Amino acid sequence: MALFITYVLLGFSIALPVGTITVEMTKQGLKNGFMHGWIVGLGGMTIDLLLIIGLYFGLASVLSLPVVQVIMWLIGAIFLCYVGYDSIKNADHDIALEGEKKTKTLFSSYKNGLLVAVSPGNLVFWVSVFGTVLASSFDRSNTSQFLIVGLGILLGILIHDLGLMTLVATTRKAMNRTAIKWVTISAGMVLIGFSVYFLYEFVLSIQKIL
Repeated sequence: MALFITYVLLGFSIALPVGTITVEMTKQGLKNGFMHGWIVGLGGMTIDLLLIIGLYFGLASVLSLPVVQVIMWLIGAIFLCYVGYDSIKNADHDIALEGEKKTKTLFSSYKNGLLVAVSPGNLVFWVSVFGTVLASSFDRSNTSQFLIVGLGILLGILIHDLGLMTLVATTRKAMNRTAIKWVTISAGMVLIGFSVYFLYEFVLSIQKIL
């Protein structure tokens, strides 16, 4: 139990810094409420779960290849630019204030979470940080410890997401349509900023290979 709680706290701690998933969760939470923001987080956690499974089967060695990292930086830049542009373009769309009917589907929010999570920053983070943690707990003869560590980390992230969305949902009640629109535009600009950074890393990776 102590081991599980330790990794729950680890998962919670590493989810605290503001990243692309947090930005997208906050944006969707303000525009459409608690469930839409949380569903974005679940989309991100789906990728996290797949990465845990991948690391279990040796994915780290593949993701560490220079050619693969170059591709990941480019794909991440494209995805984040797309999501950021869409945020700005549709900043005044799909805003459902308290009590209004929502036009955006939960699946659409989940898809946004998936797109944002499939980024080099997220993948490299999992390989470098969690890859080391999970590898140290991995034992072919005793897979239960590996599962405890992985589930503990995911539960910590889930607790963070629920807490963040509770705060956003509460704040949202005091905001009007114009305020939410400008927060959405700001979130889109932040995501585009991340995409520019990923593109910069893509160029650096190309130079290293050449």
